[in-house]
Amino acid sequence: MTTVEPLGAVRERVLGSLRQEIIAGRLLPGDRLVERELAERFGVSRVPVREAIRALVTEGFVLFETPRRTVVRRLTRTDVAELFELREALEVYATGLAAQRATRADLAELDELLDRAADATAADDAETITDINTRFHDRILAMAGNSLLISVMEPVDGRLRWLTRQNEEWPQLLAEHRELYAAIASGDRERARAHALAHVRANYRSTVRHLFGDPDTPVPTGTDLAGFDRPRGEA
Repeated sequence: MTTVEPLGAVRERVLGSLRQEIIAGRLLPGDRLVERELAERFGVSRVPVREAIRALVTEGFVLFETPRRTVVRRLTRTDVAELFELREALEVYATGLAAQRATRADLAELDELLDRAADATAADDAETITDINTRFHDRILAMAGNSLLISVMEPVDGRLRWLTRQNEEWPQLLAEHRELYAAIASGDRERARAHALAHVRANYRSTVRHLFGDPDTPVPTGTDLAGFDRPRGEA
């Protein structure tokens, strides 16, 4: 007897596949999403494809250029600045909590992820590196033990992963993650927060350099990211 996949499950499958293709760079900014072509490729009707595209619009991955033309969104300097501003506020806080609450099992899992990231970095496997680095940060967020913090991060998690994929300075990223792990393992909340702040800011510079070619380009007035080298109080 043939089992019919529920429409909601089909939608989620198509949505997950398209989201991952965008994050991994197989669908590039400006690429067009055509319902008919995608329905044929996934072997589904156009209804779940249409719903998946609408979800991607809501998540900030694609946009309707016209009522008949949907494309993968091009990240602007404002997009990048605002996402990193949010990431700075939330990840620094989460990392401080993780340092206070991490168990031996938590630390062992982070250490294992770092070993896997090292192998992927040596192989220059960008997709695996992105996946492992995402899991590394997700694990820190879980270690913070704050369900509300997780719910706040969830709507922008995909776009943050997309940004992480833009930073291709993999050896430097691995070194920063090792330092972050050591800070969390020390149990010192302030040390962990300081390393998290430095990591987010370094990642911002690398991302802007990769996307726009100029790490010193001013970001929108009012963001905390415009002056990374400016002395600041505790984040």
